[in-house]
Amino acid sequence: MKNYFDLSGQVAIVTGCSTGLGVQMAKALANQGANIVAVARRQNLIDEVAAEIASEYGVETLAVRCDITDTDGVESMVDAVLEKFGRIDILINNAGTGAVAPAEDITDEQFGNEMDIDLFGSFRVARAVAKKAMIGAKYGRIINIASMYGLVGNKIAGSAPYHAAKGGVVNLTRALAAEWGKYGITVNSICPGYFYTDLTRDTLNSDFFQQNAKTMIPEERYGETGELDSAAIFLASPSSSYVTGVNLPVDGGYTAM
Repeated sequence: MKNYFDLSGQVAIVTGCSTGLGVQMAKALANQGANIVAVARRQNLIDEVAAEIASEYGVETLAVRCDITDTDGVESMVDAVLEKFGRIDILINNAGTGAVAPAEDITDEQFGNEMDIDLFGSFRVARAVAKKAMIGAKYGRIINIASMYGLVGNKIAGSAPYHAAKGGVVNLTRALAAEWGKYGITVNSICPGYFYTDLTRDTLNSDFFQQNAKTMIPEERYGETGELDSAAIFLASPSSSYVTGVNLPVDGGYTAM
């Protein structure tokens, strides 16, 4: 019997892998047999995540501290992964930030920071991984975590820099897919809707947001733990070799309306 989503022996880098959705997706890939490289800025947190995943799933793990706005740091991180594992099969570009304020009050600094982390940061990591590992191997799965806000605007919480950066990630995904397809590298994005994480829980549970969910989301609820996992596993799988340049909303239908 064929297991279409077996990732045994593969090596996956997950950025923003200290809390929340990054950790959930790393665990999903580990559950399919992938060795996990947890990347984020806080060493103590990624050490804990790497240890937990190794113990729970029996895969090899590595924790590498890296700020994705630092090109030299990104290059060194990729070198460290190759030194340990000798290959990189999967990259999940998950690290990001989000400034919330009315557009007219957004500062240059906020806008620039958002672009540097969410858009340029994703590119820095993809560039280094493709150049040092995937192009030579003629194989790779790159998954950028964009957002449904990269596909539409919103009236509920002003976040123009986030929309702009994630919209950039959506088209960066298409551009890289077009360029790197000849190397056997697929590049896709997941566009999550509202998901519960430690950072979003209080906001999402407010009466205002709860009402909005009932109006704006066909499923009339937020995403729960684990509901991104199958999308990540699908796009990371060798079986999805003819799927590239796709931006997949996982948003309860928000962008269908």
